[in-house]
Amino acid sequence: MKLVSVNVGRPRPVDWNDTVVFTSIWKTSVSGPVRVRALNLDGDEQSDLSVHGGADKAVYAYPAEHYPDWRSDLHRPDLVWASFGENLTTEGLIESEVRIGDRIRIGSAEFVVTQPRLPCFKLGLRFGRDDIIRRFVIRNRAGFYLRVLQEGLIEAGNAMEVIARAGDNPTVAEMSALRNGLVDDPDLLRRALAAPTLTPGWREHFRRRLEDA
Repeated sequence: MKLVSVNVGRPRPVDWNDTVVFTSIWKTSVSGPVRVRALNLDGDEQSDLSVHGGADKAVYAYPAEHYPDWRSDLHRPDLVWASFGENLTTEGLIESEVRIGDRIRIGSAEFVVTQPRLPCFKLGLRFGRDDIIRRFVIRNRAGFYLRVLQEGLIEAGNAMEVIARAGDNPTVAEMSALRNGLVDDPDLLRRALAAPTLTPGWREHFRRRLEDA
């Protein structure tokens, strides 16, 4: 497992529906050591803190393994790392294997997996096509957010190590499928609610779903 690319970006204005919104989804790969801090990476800044950022979504990771399929699906052979707005482009950490609560070490920093990504309209802005959001959800290639447990330095090419597995917690893929309605499984809902590292917003959503079930 290794860190393929480290990507950062700051808010920029973009025209959307006759208005201007700010987004940090345009990121650039950087070389050399990058400092990981509690709420982001040096050189990176979230635009809308009501839906992005915070301790539970400090860093966003996306598997490099998905890029070949996206290049083919979207007829975009030029698709480069960070196209999905990820801070970390990774190799060897796939949503179907990574569990909510897994602890990961990269360089001198440590992280814990908190939740999958829920795409918003800014992904459509990044690609210039609204259907990317539906494709992103249906293909269940969500990537995952990380909370920073230990600040430190990371660099493209660093090895990545899962230093603690989260037992029977749901995988990122299971969580994403459950949240997006791709599966309807009360037992999986209970497993999700039992995950101690589940973020408050997701916990409340699943609690209501289980009550309705």
